[in-house]
Amino acid sequence: MSFDEEWAAEKAAATDNARMRLNQATPSAGGPSGAGGADLSVSSDELGAVGGDAYAVRERLAKDGDHARQGTFDAAIALTNGNFGSGSALLTVHDRWNTQLRTLLDACAQISNHLDYSAASHAKEEQDIAASLSVATISRHFS
Repeated sequence: MSFDEEWAAEKAAATDNARMRLNQATPSAGGPSGAGGADLSVSSDELGAVGGDAYAVRERLAKDGDHARQGTFDAAIALTNGNFGSGSALLTVHDRWNTQLRTLLDACAQISNHLDYSAASHAKEEQDIAASLSVATISRHFS
């Protein structure tokens, strides 16, 4: 059998066996297609813990990610002033590192702030729901 014939046979076999597959877990009894229960839940404590971790990572990264900035800059300037080609390359590394560090710090802050906002927003919604149910219950007893 030639390569072209073998290749055509393999393509035909693959086409015959191809099915649509979704990248998901099999739905459980409590999932959206099952009997009751939410398919996604998280507690405020969990959100707070992840937000706290994101804040801690940001604080540590702000300190540890910046400790070589001044030394790298000084070395780049010294090499450039000494007519070494690696000076401009080191300055490029310095600038790229600072840009990437700021991006990562912003991402950590955004995660932390978003999770704090989500937990606070959820707590307020829960209070509003509880208050409206309490009023409805009291009103029903007076009717």
